[in-house]
Amino acid sequence: MNHLQMEHVSVGYDGKALVKDIDISIEKGEIVSLIGPNGSGKSTILKSIVRQLALVAGTVELSGEDFSRMKESEAATRMAVVLTDRIKAELMTCYDIVATGRYPYTGRFGRLSVDDEEKVEEAIRLVHAEEIGTRSFNAISDGQKQRILLARAIAQDPEIIVLDEPTSYLDMRYKLELLTILRRLSREKKTTIVMSLHEIDLAQRISDRILCVREDHTFVWGTPQEIFRDDLLQELYGLDRACIDPCFADLTGGPSR
Repeated sequence: MNHLQMEHVSVGYDGKALVKDIDISIEKGEIVSLIGPNGSGKSTILKSIVRQLALVAGTVELSGEDFSRMKESEAATRMAVVLTDRIKAELMTCYDIVATGRYPYTGRFGRLSVDDEEKVEEAIRLVHAEEIGTRSFNAISDGQKQRILLARAIAQDPEIIVLDEPTSYLDMRYKLELLTILRRLSREKKTTIVMSLHEIDLAQRISDRILCVREDHTFVWGTPQEIFRDDLLQELYGLDRACIDPCFADLTGGPSR
């Protein structure tokens, strides 16, 4: 059985479809990246998967269950979200933010058990944020905030993590570290990763499969080997080959094959 499946899904705002007829099936532990031009609807797809936006049409199923009908408490233990929206974190330390990832398990009073505290500390270690754990979340850099929000998702111990541009604001060292963490989660814990990426070279390196989004439809769905061809990427991004300097040709997949 597929872990995450989108059947005849259309997403958008106020009942108007921005991206139509999405049909994809994702296996447990796969890393799936969404790529495409700015404004093509990648973030809208992710927000619709995690129920921030109502589906215009179709269904999203998690292990065969309609995710839209799942209770909030169950959904929170099975799917974690790292989106680009800024969260309100007045008077909260970075540790406090990561600890909120355990709230689906703590009951009505939100008290952390010893096991919860260990999971929070482990998540902070995984993203190499020990040195900022006691600092105010509002006092750290955007790149550090990205790491703390990822740690919160990891602490949630979900089956699926959905991320919108997780490498934004990170320098190359931390981009590679973050992607290494995601790969480890997918390989060792069988966590399914679904994310959007601007950097197509990173998407090529880390993804098991890629969804290309362009204008009002999903353009292509396939493995990196199937996606990264000159002709396909030029069409996806609307590139005129005659206008591309040869020294940048490798960014569009190298020689056609």
